[in-house]
Formats: sequence, C-alpha cells, structure tokens
Amino acid sequence: MAFAAERISRADWRRPSARRIAALRLRLAEVYGIPVLEPHGDPLAELILTVLSQSTNDRNRDVAFLRLRERFATWADVRDAPVAAIEEAIQPGGLHIQKSRRIKAILEALPSDLDLSWMRTAPVPESQAFLCTLPGVGRKTAACVLLFAYGLRDVPVDTHVSRVGTRLGLLRPGAGFEELHDEMLLLTPRGAELELHANLLRHGRRTCHARSPECGTCALRRMCPGRLDRAS
Repeated sequence: MAFAAERISRADWRRPSARRIAALRLRLAEVYGIPVLEPHGDPLAELILTVLSQSTNDRNRDVAFLRLRERFATWADVRDAPVAAIEEAIQPGGLHIQKSRRIKAILEALPSDLDLSWMRTAPVPESQAFLCTLPGVGRKTAACVLLFAYGLRDVPVDTHVSRVGTRLGLLRPGAGFEELHDEMLLLTPRGAELELHANLLRHGRRTCHARSPECGTCALRRMCPGRLDRAS
C-alpha cells in the first residue's frame, strides 16, 4: 500500500526544529552509520557520472562510466566523438540514446578547456548557477558535482531524499525541486551535507519505498508523521 502526503501551502508550512532534525540524524546514524567519502576533486567526471546515474542502478551506471573512460582517452575526445560512438560506449547504463546526446551537449557547452577546477574556491551559488545553465543540468546534478567533487556545502535531493524527507516532515509536501534543495540546505547543519543526504537515500532504498513503505518495521516509525499505521 502506498500513501501520498497532503500538499501544504508555503504560508501554512513550518520548518522542523533543530532539535527534531538532530534526533532524526541521530536515529539514522544509529541505523546506517555516518558515511565517509573524501571529495575526489574531479567535477567533470562527477557531472558525467550523474548524467549516467539517471533512471538506472549504481552498477549499470558504473559500468557505463568505465566503458566511456576506456573508449576515450580524454573528455575532449568524448566531446568530439560522434554521438553513435558515445551511445555504444554507455549502452549498459540504459537510456543510452538520450544520455549520449546530453553528455555531448554538456561537453560542447563548456569552455574549450573543459576546466571546472575554479569551482573549488568559487562561491557555491556562482557554481550552482553556472552548472544549471548546462543542457539538462538542474539543482540535483549541480549539488552532486559540488558535494562529491569538492565537499562544498550543497545537498543533492533525489527522488529518495525528497520522498523520505517529505514523509518525515522535513520538507514541505508539494514543494518543487528548487524549494526542496533550498530547504534541504537550510535544515542541514554545516558539515552534515553528505551524512544527511546519504542516510536519507539509504532509508529510501531499503525501507521507505515509494509504493510499499515498510512502516511496520521502520527504525524511524515512532518519529514519522507520515507512517501508514499512525492511526493504529
């Protein structure tokens, strides 16, 4: 059985307290631990990897990414290659026709040197704005680049994070993705960007499923205003 949270207007919405956020973080950490992932320093690779991650699982994404790197020596070679060659390389990742065109369009839209290293020290809003001008790139992809490549203060809100965050009362039901990202950043304590993103994502994948959430055995059951059995 699935459920959908009722939409709440911005005027009626109340952001959760710091105390509630801390309690949820603690419980999530007790269940999933605190993730440790050092920034890898390659924003362009993260940008392409995030495109490849759309509508597929991590394994297929990684296979497609490795095949792309094996077939082409540099990202400039990918940019200059025929779309058909990119399609063939990333085929195991699914949606290879759409993704190959997007990857090529992104690379062609970047400066000729394909250098994004300036983002390491640039203001986050400046980098966000630049990334979101690229073809098909939105706030979630931009956040992945900034957080995973450089450890900067941004939080990706994918479908798992938005679903779990909404059900837990962290995010406003009915909010658009711009608002979701803004709110997620506001409620996330500085330094906890990776932790909160990763643990909400894990909870969405393992327990708080879209169609059949396992509310009865959920570790956050008593803290969740959206649980299915809340009337029992």
